[in-house]
Amino acid sequence: MKYVLVTGGVVSGLGKGVTASSIGLILKACGLRVTSIKIDPYLNTDAGTMSPFEHGEVYVLDDGGEVDLDLGNYERFLDIKLTRDNNITTGKIYQSVIDKERRGDYLGKTVQVVPHITDAIQEWIERVAVIPVDGKEGPPDVCVIELGGTIGDIESMPFIEALGQFSYRVGAGNFCLIHVSLVPVLSVVGEQKTKPTQHSVRGLRSLGLTPNILACRSTTELDENVMEKISRFCHVPVDNIITLYDVSNIWRIPLLLRDQKAHEAILRVLNLKGVAREPALGEWTSRAELCDKLHEPVRVAMVGKYTGLSDAYLSVLKALVHASVPCHRKLCIDWIAAGDLECETAKENLDNYKKAWKLLKGADAILVPGGFGDRGVEGKILAARYARENRIPFLGICLGMQIAVIEFARSIVGLLDANSTEFDPNTQNPCVIFMPEGSKTHMGGTMRLGSRRTYFQAADCKSAKLYGNQSFVDERHRHRYEVNPDMVQQFENAGLSFTGKDESGRRMEIVELPNHPYFVGVQFHPEFKSRPGKPSALFLGLIAAATGQLETFLKKGVPKTWGLSNGTSGLKSHRYVNGSKLANGSLDGIYSKGNGIHV
Repeated sequence: MKYVLVTGGVVSGLGKGVTASSIGLILKACGLRVTSIKIDPYLNTDAGTMSPFEHGEVYVLDDGGEVDLDLGNYERFLDIKLTRDNNITTGKIYQSVIDKERRGDYLGKTVQVVPHITDAIQEWIERVAVIPVDGKEGPPDVCVIELGGTIGDIESMPFIEALGQFSYRVGAGNFCLIHVSLVPVLSVVGEQKTKPTQHSVRGLRSLGLTPNILACRSTTELDENVMEKISRFCHVPVDNIITLYDVSNIWRIPLLLRDQKAHEAILRVLNLKGVAREPALGEWTSRAELCDKLHEPVRVAMVGKYTGLSDAYLSVLKALVHASVPCHRKLCIDWIAAGDLECETAKENLDNYKKAWKLLKGADAILVPGGFGDRGVEGKILAARYARENRIPFLGICLGMQIAVIEFARSIVGLLDANSTEFDPNTQNPCVIFMPEGSKTHMGGTMRLGSRRTYFQAADCKSAKLYGNQSFVDERHRHRYEVNPDMVQQFENAGLSFTGKDESGRRMEIVELPNHPYFVGVQFHPEFKSRPGKPSALFLGLIAAATGQLETFLKKGVPKTWGLSNGTSGLKSHRYVNGSKLANGSLDGIYSKGNGIHV
């Protein structure tokens, strides 16, 4: 087994996750089987109880693991299925060691950070690294490990020590350390400064780890003399210094690594030069180029609770982009704080109220993502009502589906006080109720989590057609509340169609309005299984409906090339932000300029 460790220095937010994903992708393109591990030094057992404002979205895996959003990057880039054990946290490690101590596994020894915690970390890595994640038999060839945080953080010290021991134990030819550092450009003098990287590498070496490759983040490509200076002071060959500069979209990062021969440097360190081939990235290159050429916008109103932080809906954003590219549209997101649509806001902040409604009314499609808590719920209900009454394509995810049912109950069925027991425990018409198997006393890991099967109830519904007329589909879940099964018949009699249910037939999974251009709500989270070359069916349906292509897709099927062939040569490169056309086609994100939407 070969190991690639990605660490970060100077500041957080440099893009280690994207770098690790891109490294994995380029190694996979070289013919190697790749898996990934993310180490998070926080004490939480997992990400399940963490606020999206605090840590971005909680990404859910097939096995129900609630993990860091970087595992979503790994799965999307590498098209793999990871397990909860691919996310290591301080909480998990200490819990496992304490459990062993309570059982008496240490035979009376004093339990210490070294060797017990550090050994547990190494054992965990070795155990998980051999688990196949690509659907094939046998262990992967390479495991890419990302260490969260920044070198020097007190929280990551046990992991640094463990990884130092680990690199010595597995041997130099089996371990490659890539350090992501910052090379800032001071606007006053316009000079690329190497001192932060020098200090970061010095700190890393003092902790027992020596970088083989430096990945330097900068706004522009590093000058030759700057690379030579970094090489001299950091003791890294110039050929092993890579510039990660700003590019037009995030799909270009693996191409950036390939063009700078990063794969050759990694293969050299791992003694794999004679085993791997040149990276085959033809389809990936076509997709990145097409993304830059698209200019006609599709406007999607994102009505949510955490709109102040785009990472809170990262997988939703990715899924929207994955769906927009085959529809040949440039995605334009209008962020709408759900509370701004409510009447109370009109009294307190009329400008915000008017702005929110103007954005909603100008959208080509409306999406209400998942969430928890009652803040902004009435605004989400108003958004669903506007989409239903004005025949605007609508997709509701998890809570988004539940509020669509509540809105229908109030407006069409006439149950004016209809609500979820999450928001009104005493409602006389509980359209959405707490699931019987849920826990009201413990938060972590007590929801309905992971991959569950949904059976289609009708072959002629839009969702079944978008999924390729399958009889069932497996999607990932994360919820505590469900549509009240005792009220389903009442809703169906009024015209609402529950087109997807679980194996029992009592848990509602998909709801549609048959006579609407596209009004779909799902209890699961389809965004978690969307991939750049394999967009989620329901997101594709939303964008197709918003751009007048849905009927074509439903009749002829989704193009096999996902929009990568023909008809793109004449497209101009522009970027749309809130409806305004900007130059260069740049997309926002760690590696891009401007304020657009990253891929």
